[in-house]
Amino acid sequence: MKRWPLLLIAALVLACASDGSIPEPEGGSVAVPADAAIQLNGGAAVFYEQLVQRRVNALETFNDPVLRKFFRSEDLFFDYYAQLAQSLADAHFEKSRPFAIEVQEMVFESTARAQVQVLFRGYDNRPLRPNRVSLVRRDRWQYEQEAWWITPGKL
Repeated sequence: MKRWPLLLIAALVLACASDGSIPEPEGGSVAVPADAAIQLNGGAAVFYEQLVQRRVNALETFNDPVLRKFFRSEDLFFDYYAQLAQSLADAHFEKSRPFAIEVQEMVFESTARAQVQVLFRGYDNRPLRPNRVSLVRRDRWQYEQEAWWITPGKL
C-alpha cells in the first residue's frame, strides 16, 4: 500500500522531464547505430564548448575557424550565427556570453538527421537583476559526406 507515493513521485518526475524535451518528430524517432550517435555527440560537444565563456557578438568568435567547420557553407554559418547572437541578446545574456552550455537531448528523425536541444546559461545583463538567465535552443544537424553539419532554420 505504500507504493502509491513512489508511483506519484515517478509520474511527477516524468511529467517534469517531458516539459522541455524535443517533441516527437512527425514520422517518429529512429534508432541509429552507436557510432553515428557517438560521432554526433562528439561533434556537438566540440562545437558548443567553443562558445562557452566567449562573447558571441564579438568578431573574434565570429571568425573562429573551429565554429565555421560545422557548416557546409559560409552563408549557413552566417544565418546560424546571426540567429544565435540575436537569441542571446533577446534572453538578456550579459555581454552575449554564456558561462555554461549543456547538450540536453538528441532525437534522430532519421539516420542522417537529428535535433539537438541545448541549454545556454549566463548572467543577466539588465540593471539591478543579479540573476542568471538561460536559453534553450534546438538545432538541426544533418549527416552528409561522412560528417555531421548544423543546418540552420526553423524546426
